[in-house]
Amino acid sequence: MITWDNFYVFVLLISICWGLASFLALVKNQSILFFRLLVGLQLLGILILSFFIIGLSYRLQRPPMQTTGEIRLWYVLFLSIVGIVTYLRWRYRWILLFTTIMSIVFMCLNIVKPELHNQNLMPALQSVWFVPHVIIYMFSYSLLGCSFIIALVGLIKQNFSYLKACDNIVNTGLSLFFIAMLIGAVWAKEAWGHYWTWDAKEIWAAITSLMYLLYLHFRTFQHKRHLISYLLLIFAFFALQMCWYGVNYFPSLRESLHSYV
Repeated sequence: MITWDNFYVFVLLISICWGLASFLALVKNQSILFFRLLVGLQLLGILILSFFIIGLSYRLQRPPMQTTGEIRLWYVLFLSIVGIVTYLRWRYRWILLFTTIMSIVFMCLNIVKPELHNQNLMPALQSVWFVPHVIIYMFSYSLLGCSFIIALVGLIKQNFSYLKACDNIVNTGLSLFFIAMLIGAVWAKEAWGHYWTWDAKEIWAAITSLMYLLYLHFRTFQHKRHLISYLLLIFAFFALQMCWYGVNYFPSLRESLHSYV
């Protein structure tokens, strides 16, 4: 039976698959065999994590999307997918190493924080909007997180050609972010009678979206100012972290509509 108690087994298997894939991706002048093997290992890790999520859903009798630990599962899943897609599209040999490290850190946090796992689904979360809202948000977070990694490496290496990949990823990630916000607004109207309540989470979501819009606007009209573009994207990612979990550490969220603990 799949539970959080045996999650460490899945983490071990996934870490081996993604770790080997990351190592193979760093090899220069790869053969076709190496390339196919690393893609296969990355996909195998994704399948193992997907199997755990499906099994956990059956065990909980609900989608695992309520607690911080459950949300991390989706972030890791989408981050790993974005990582392999980015690698296949732009051949950044280091991207899988970064996404793998981030994913393993998040999974290990779930192992050492078992108190966050066992909670019942609150009435406010029992809505048809719940699943698409969370999944689309996590997918957008994964895309924007990947753009942050690329921007950070590009800034360190002073390689401004990475901005083209960032532009494509941010366009997709921000579009999904807006869709998730709209779904959340409809859900809020259904649950609480208001589309917008100036909740801390909502405010930081607005700030985050504006910062990524500023980046895209700057890239359109000041596309040659590469250093500032990288810095804007990095600061936008920090705003995203506040939107996701940073607000949870502030007393104002204790009365928040987004606090379900």
